[in-house]
Amino acid sequence: MSVLGRDGVRHAARIVVKVGSSSISGENVGQIAKLVDALASAHGRGAEIVLVSSGAIATGMPYLKLDERPSDLATQQAAASVGQNLLVFRYQESLDRYDIIAGQVLLTAGDLENPAHRSNAQRAMDRLLGLRILPIVNENDTVATHEIRFGDNDRLAAMVATLVKADLLVLLSDVDALFTRPPHLPGAERIDSVAAGDPLTGIEFGESLSGVGTGGAATKVSAARLAASHGTAVLVTSTALISEALGGERVGTWFEAVERPGTHAP
Repeated sequence: MSVLGRDGVRHAARIVVKVGSSSISGENVGQIAKLVDALASAHGRGAEIVLVSSGAIATGMPYLKLDERPSDLATQQAAASVGQNLLVFRYQESLDRYDIIAGQVLLTAGDLENPAHRSNAQRAMDRLLGLRILPIVNENDTVATHEIRFGDNDRLAAMVATLVKADLLVLLSDVDALFTRPPHLPGAERIDSVAAGDPLTGIEFGESLSGVGTGGAATKVSAARLAASHGTAVLVTSTALISEALGGERVGTWFEAVERPGTHAP
């Protein structure tokens, strides 16, 4: 059976979208509405949508009177506790314009590596999607430890895409595509597409420079490879281009997926 091709994005039946902290917090909090517009449009044409959203810690920081991301674990957990509530409220407030209901799902990578927890999460997600609820997934930062310090929701998004057998995973950031080296450096060239299994030899990927997130191009490449190796095509682009991305326009960097036995995508 074939996997989703770049020309079939508008026909993807199940889509996971991941957005980073810097794209929807601080001065960019207004991008939530644009993101929701694009998700609602895809939802309206019948697609099942899962949103994996970072941003709990970044959203909570101002309410703890913090000017920068805290370095100690306890304060990170406290900021996440405050911020997660506010983050989901902001999404739901925007989704109300389309009469779409969100469901909050908090996971850790460990949950998806434990067979019993994984089965429970899969059953819950499938039921939410069947009820036309839009799950909003985030790392359970209030109880996570290693993940807060060293992880990123790109990997969690890839694991969720694999869990729900998504046709497409869209990884959003502040940059509109991947480049052969950090785009601010001389000689950086845009990468249009990556064939299945391409090792991307000689490519130099940087880390996050936003100061509120933990990801970067390197984590996106790793996550894209993980999802693509399990049959989910991946598009890496900017949050500003989400409407174009879900509308099927040729934006960002496309990771071709391997075939997933027993499934079909346009």
